[in-house]
Amino acid sequence: MDTDSGRTTDTTTAADDRLLVIWHDIECGGYDVDLPLWRELAGRGDVLDVGAGTGRVSLHLAARGARVTALDLHEPLLAALREHAARLDLVIPTIAADARAFDTGGARFDTVLVPMQTLQLLGGAEARARFLASARACLRPGGIVAAALADALEAFDAEHTEPPLPDMRELDGTVYCSRPVAVREHEHTVSIERIRETVDRAGHRTVAGDVLHLDRVTAAEFTAEGAALGLTALPPRAIPQTDEYVGSTVAMLRA
Repeated sequence: MDTDSGRTTDTTTAADDRLLVIWHDIECGGYDVDLPLWRELAGRGDVLDVGAGTGRVSLHLAARGARVTALDLHEPLLAALREHAARLDLVIPTIAADARAFDTGGARFDTVLVPMQTLQLLGGAEARARFLASARACLRPGGIVAAALADALEAFDAEHTEPPLPDMRELDGTVYCSRPVAVREHEHTVSIERIRETVDRAGHRTVAGDVLHLDRVTAAEFTAEGAALGLTALPPRAIPQTDEYVGSTVAMLRA
């Protein structure tokens, strides 16, 4: 209840949740270059997809026989994932939890996947240590943690002097456009700035900024952090760069 006006905020909350899902799908849903590696690592075992969002990786793996549990901080994203799964006749359990400290309720996994740059959103070494402790607690002996880290977090270089093309989609008569406009380097992080715009059928336009802060961390640093908690470093894997996306190094740890 909004105590100032006496009105409920359910409608506003529902609208905010819907926008969270829409922007997530627009900005992340089209990425598929990493899927072959996640398929290889998942096999047909039990997989925890950390930062699952609306199910880009979870749905792909479950459709190919993997037993996947999806973990994300945002329940509206998981609700959308469950809707997608139901339409595909898939069963994907979900856990709404912060990746920096989560409990799987006794469920154990053969693989903990951390796709895209979810690991770099945690907020520093202490937060990564809490994630690693949680991941180790739910891994079976010999289980693997695999986390993707962006290869290039610098501003546009001589080869890539222009920002990427905008991500766009039309839904129910409204055009949504998310446009990267700047990459700014800081001591411990890199910020990626976007402009999000919408235009509806009546020509009404909204414009808002969005900033994503990514931690600077290498695969070697992350695997050293894991080794300090009793995990064993494995050789990293690679996800190739494309015209639209930077490549990633996938840091690997074994329980």
